[in-house]
Amino acid sequence: MEYNRKLVLEDGQEYYGRSFGDTGDKVCEIVFNTSMVGYQEILSDPSYTYQAVVMTYPLIGNYGMADDDYETAIPTIGAMIVREYNDEPSNFRSSSTLSDVMKKYGIPGIYGIDTRKLTRSIRDHGSRKVLITDADMPLEQCMKVLKETVLPRNAVSVVSCKKPIVFRPKYEQHHVAAIDCGMKSNIVRSLNQRGCKVTVLPWNTPADEIKKLNPDGIFISNGPGDPTDVPETIDTIKSLIGKYPIFGICLGHQIISLAYGAETYKLKFGHRGGNHPVRNLENGKIEITSQNHSYAVKSESLERTKLSATHINILDDTIEGVKCDEDKVFSVQYHPESAPGPQDSSYLFDSFIKLMEEKHNA
Repeated sequence: MEYNRKLVLEDGQEYYGRSFGDTGDKVCEIVFNTSMVGYQEILSDPSYTYQAVVMTYPLIGNYGMADDDYETAIPTIGAMIVREYNDEPSNFRSSSTLSDVMKKYGIPGIYGIDTRKLTRSIRDHGSRKVLITDADMPLEQCMKVLKETVLPRNAVSVVSCKKPIVFRPKYEQHHVAAIDCGMKSNIVRSLNQRGCKVTVLPWNTPADEIKKLNPDGIFISNGPGDPTDVPETIDTIKSLIGKYPIFGICLGHQIISLAYGAETYKLKFGHRGGNHPVRNLENGKIEITSQNHSYAVKSESLERTKLSATHINILDDTIEGVKCDEDKVFSVQYHPESAPGPQDSSYLFDSFIKLMEEKHNA
């Protein structure tokens, strides 16, 4: 195989491969995802903004891209790195190839590299900056680019909606104000399916503006980056606690925790994939979950708040869920709306509906 592209890590490691998607140079944070299916949903998940994702499953592209399966209209992922890329998909739902979509949105890809070795490197040494460039670019020049490039911290403001958008269900029973920090489309679908009219709001919408909508509940979405980069959203939640039932997912979970006075920290390489086991501390059941995050809530910091832990990651004991019964607030670190699956945690949306009904009937 004749290599025409390479990726270079901050420690000088070089991996050579071939190009698919866009051919421009890109500096990103490198992470890995252990999902066996769902590369389209991964490509279009706003939480991957500014990140180059290594797919541990070896064959990518084989079922193409379906118009109905995007999690956002305009993908903002940094890059995609795979072992084997298939550009001739076999799927009656496919309307284009993965490479064509990546070219359209300026997303570079590289295939043919040893993704097992690269994943072990990320696991052992952590997520870090990576440059995707032409194979003949001198290493010295690559290292200079990596050293001089500062990764942006404005990801939420980039992917959030710019004005309110309303999504109506067939039969409307509840009204949810959803703060969009990079929300996946299946979250809205999950709420609509349960009779919720969803008003999606920009990430920095003030609490007073949300109160004017007179919602039955507040939802805070997933999203990219460090939760401490969105103090406006944290302040908004502080003002809304106790006034409405509140449910948060992923970044929303971290924002709720920070609003209560807990602390967050960056994980060595994060959790990404559809196969993470989580223990429900309230009933002892194990849920297989879909995850995508770099940050976690410090367990010891919860002791200084009104929050209690409800779920824990079996692999590393990180906090996966919190709640405050008094305020009708709860959140989880993982994605109960995951598409494609697993579906173990979809009951959490029903729990949110129940809280809104209790508030309404009180």
